[in-house]
Parts: sequence; C-alpha cells; structure tokens
Amino acid sequence: MLLQLILAAGFALNAEAATARIVKGLPHLLDNEGRHTLSPSLYERDAYQAFLRKNPDKCSGLRFDVQWKVKAADWSQLRLRLEIRGSKEGKPFVLDQPARRNHWYNCWSSLTLDGESYQKAGDVISWRATLWEGDKLLAEQKSFLW
Repeated sequence: MLLQLILAAGFALNAEAATARIVKGLPHLLDNEGRHTLSPSLYERDAYQAFLRKNPDKCSGLRFDVQWKVKAADWSQLRLRLEIRGSKEGKPFVLDQPARRNHWYNCWSSLTLDGESYQKAGDVISWRATLWEGDKLLAEQKSFLW
C-alpha cells in the first residue's frame, strides 16, 4: 500500500501542463483548380502567388497552412482555430477544426476559406491562429495588424 502511494505521488509530481506554440502561419491564395502553386519549387510558389494577387478573378479561395507544436496535451480535445479579418466584412471569419498530428516529427494543419465566404471576406487584412485544449488557450500567433 505504501509503495502504491509513493508511486502515485511520483506520477503526480511528473505530470506537466500542456505546452504549445504556433510556429508559423502561411496564407496561400488558391486558383480555380484549388492549387496554390504549379510546381514544388518555393520560387515558383511565390511567383504563382504574386500572379494570383494580380489576377483576383483567377482565385477561388484562401488556404492557411499552420505549423504548430504541442507537448503533454489531451489530443482528443485539441483544436486549431483561425480568425480572418477581410477588407469587405466587418467581423472576422472563424475557421475551426480538430488539431491532428500528420507526422510524428511535426504538425501542419490546413484551413481553407473558399466559396461564398471567400467572396464575402475580400482581401485579408489580418489573421490570428490559436491552439486550444478544450476551453484553455495553449498558443497564439497573429499577424501584425491583428
């Protein structure tokens, strides 16, 4: 009985709170076929993004790729939320989805604003990405104008 009590106390001391951070958020315009680039080259991606910015009639949406890291969290309650303020709409658009690990070494999630919501938003003025465990905010990254 004493041994079980000592082991339980040891586990309680080793329990750590969830720590997280959002490493980066990358907004990408999508063309009418849902592509953000024509080839895997970073140079080509940047050139195609510049082309899409100059030709908004060829854009069908906006995809945010968010890189995040988390330790000691309850994965069943982990959510990634993205708030976007556009030039046409006064209130932010909110995209929310479960945060899932796609590789053992890093976590990237993609959130897409398309269709009617994309048309209503207009140009992106500012954005904020947050990582939540239930109702507890774990991490945040925001654009300069947020």
